[in-house]
Amino acid sequence: MSNFRVLTLNIHKGFSMTNWKFTLERIRDCLRQSESSIVFLQEVIGENLLHQKNIASWPEQNQYEFLADSVWAHHAYGKNAIHQYGHHGNAILSELPFEKLVQRNISTHAYAQRGLLHGQLLGGIHLVCVHLGLFEKERRLQTEMLIDYIQDSVPADAPLLVAGDFNDWRQRVHTPFAEQLGLKEVYRERWGRAAKTFPAMLPLLAMDRIYARGFAVNQVQLIKHPIWREISDHCAVVADLTLKNTE
Repeated sequence: MSNFRVLTLNIHKGFSMTNWKFTLERIRDCLRQSESSIVFLQEVIGENLLHQKNIASWPEQNQYEFLADSVWAHHAYGKNAIHQYGHHGNAILSELPFEKLVQRNISTHAYAQRGLLHGQLLGGIHLVCVHLGLFEKERRLQTEMLIDYIQDSVPADAPLLVAGDFNDWRQRVHTPFAEQLGLKEVYRERWGRAAKTFPAMLPLLAMDRIYARGFAVNQVQLIKHPIWREISDHCAVVADLTLKNTE
């Protein structure tokens, strides 16, 4: 397999931007319609006993298994934030099986729990799903931890995708990622600027991104369809990528 459609979306724990509507089933429909082979998700609920009790349409299984369903046979979840009713974090859905999975805590404050989820696919492609913090100093430290982890854990010549919600509205991540990891942001590579993805109804800030190494960028788009804008507070970014010859 050399051609991949890659999507990233912060699902806002399965609720609309206003938190009035539980949209998880509609999120699943949208993800299926995207025909993506690899999906990076943030703010995915692994367990919430309060919502399970109060929301009639709450699924019996956790959110990432519900979203993967029969479309993505392989999925991974990394627990970030833990609270009295359960936990939420990052998830990766994949058509290809995982050889290795690692969850790493990159929190800089006890009250703002963050993590990275690293999956190595069969065949050697590395995937890292992230959700960085809200404050610039926090993001800078987390970016440094992320770079250190990748340099220690991923071979320098291995194909790599790093995607998620970077909360990096000042776009400070691009330069260290390019200089230290050889990563290119795919929307910026295709269109000359990062995609504005937040808030979904009137996107003003470039938060959600896909960084790639070892892939050719064929096409990238910000999904602006009204249905997609109603399922979360973030817009999705989707890219068609081709794995370069690594021989």
